[in-house]
Amino acid sequence: MPSPNRVKCSLLQSAFAIDMSAQADEFVIKGVTGGGKTFRPSDWAERLCGVMSAFGSDGRMQYSPYVHPVTSGGIKCVVVDIRLKDIEPMAYNFLLNFAKDNELEVRRGRGDERPEDKRPE
Repeated sequence: MPSPNRVKCSLLQSAFAIDMSAQADEFVIKGVTGGGKTFRPSDWAERLCGVMSAFGSDGRMQYSPYVHPVTSGGIKCVVVDIRLKDIEPMAYNFLLNFAKDNELEVRRGRGDERPEDKRPE
């Protein structure tokens, strides 16, 4: 039987995924677990985006325009364009399942306020 935290996380992510598609252009998988620990290995975001990369016309590997690594507030993240759901649903589901299986935080995309954007009052 799954732990209560895992069930809670799964339910939250399912609700978020449904709500997110109507309100956001992207979502962010943060390199922080539900328990607040930094996800390892440290290059996980680049590796995950590498799975979605392809060779460009110049013969060099290029990240997909729909999935790319970023650092936000010192935390490695992966930004996923929700258009990927229509273009390549299996890849979209793979990314969501990766986040769920590793209990990573998922939030709406860069339209929402970011940690470094908060100003002290």
